[in-house]
Formats: sequence, structure tokens, C-alpha cells
Amino acid sequence: MAFNSLADFLRMGQHGFYVWMSYGLSYGIIFSMVLLTLKRQDSWLRQQTQLQRREK
Repeated sequence: MAFNSLADFLRMGQHGFYVWMSYGLSYGIIFSMVLLTLKRQDSWLRQQTQLQRREK
């Protein structure tokens, strides 16, 4: 699909709002999942460190 201008590309043939909203929502969900995973990993590592300190 060829576009004559950047504005045509952004409009995506009158479907631009839905297309870009879908991209935004998808990237938002993926970004949130990455942040939550990193947060849980940090929490788990802190918990494991505390458990090791208690065992000594």
C-alpha cells in the first residue's frame, strides 16, 4: 500500500485512529508486562537475599 504523503500514511485510509490506537494499546500492554516482570523479579531477589541471611 503506497501513500502519497505522511498525512495519508497517518490516516491509513480513514482507519488511522483504530490502527494507531491498536499499536499504542499493544505497546502499552507489552511495556507494562515488562515493568511488572522486572518489579516482581526485584521483589523475588530481595526475598531470596533475606532468606539466605536468616539461614546464616
